[in-house]
Amino acid sequence: MKNLAHPDKKIGEYVDNISADTYVWYDAQWKHDDKEHQHLSFQLNYVTEGYQYFHIDKKIYLVPQNHIIWIPSAKPHKTTTESSSVNLMSVLFREVPKGDFFRRTHVFPAPAVLKEMLLYASKWNRVLDIDMEQKLFLKALLYSLPNFCEESMALEIPVPSDERLIPLCNHINSNYKFSFDIQALAEMANLSVRTLQRIFKKETGITLQKYLQLVRILKSIELLDTRKYTLTEIAYKVGYQSLSAFSLSYSSLMKEGPKLKQ
Repeated sequence: MKNLAHPDKKIGEYVDNISADTYVWYDAQWKHDDKEHQHLSFQLNYVTEGYQYFHIDKKIYLVPQNHIIWIPSAKPHKTTTESSSVNLMSVLFREVPKGDFFRRTHVFPAPAVLKEMLLYASKWNRVLDIDMEQKLFLKALLYSLPNFCEESMALEIPVPSDERLIPLCNHINSNYKFSFDIQALAEMANLSVRTLQRIFKKETGITLQKYLQLVRILKSIELLDTRKYTLTEIAYKVGYQSLSAFSLSYSSLMKEGPKLKQ
C-alpha cells in the first residue's frame, strides 16, 4: 500500500489532486488555517478529540468530540477552534448516492456502530492504492449515513445578514455571562423592541433569548473541553446562577446532561 509522499502538508493543499474515489485522512493534533476554501469531494469529518467550528452558509456549526459534520461537494467553508487539541478524521468521497441528504450540511453525534466503522476505516489513513475491501467498506458506510444521522440543530449558530443585527450578536457573544436588556439592544440597532424581535426571528429562525442560551451552551462546551473547571464553575462562567439551571438548559439543547471529560 502506498502513502502520500508529503504527510506534513495540510489536507486542503492537495486533496483535490488525489485521483482516488474515496480517501481517508486521520490527523492527531489537527491544524488548519482559517481561510475559506472548498473541495471537489464530499466530506465526512469526525472529531475524535477537542472541538471544531465550521463556518458555512452564514451559519457557524460547532462539532464537538464524537460528532460528525457532513459537507457537500464544492461548499465554501472555513474552520476555527480554541481547543488545545483537535483530532480529526476525514473521509472524502468523489461520488455519492442521489438524494437530498448528501447535498446538505449535517451535524450529528456518531452512534456506536458508526464510531467502530470509522475506527476500522482508519487503517486506510492516507492510502492511495484502493483495494476492494476499502472500496466496499467505505461505500457501505456512505450509504448508511442517512440512517445514522440524528441531526443536532442546536449546534448551529445563525449569522444574520441584516447589518443592524451584527452589533447585537457581537454584544451577546462578548457578554453572554450577563442577562441582556432588550431595550438597550433595540437602541443599539436603532429599532423598536417589537421590530427588533420580529426581524431577529426572521433572520435567524430563533428568538434573542434562544440565541443567548445557544451561545452560553456552546461556550460551556469549550470550557468542558479545557478540563480546568467543575460543572458548577462552568455554570457561573457562562451566566447561570446555579448548576441545576445550567444542567436543565444544557440538556434541553444537547439531549443529555453536561459531563466533565476524563
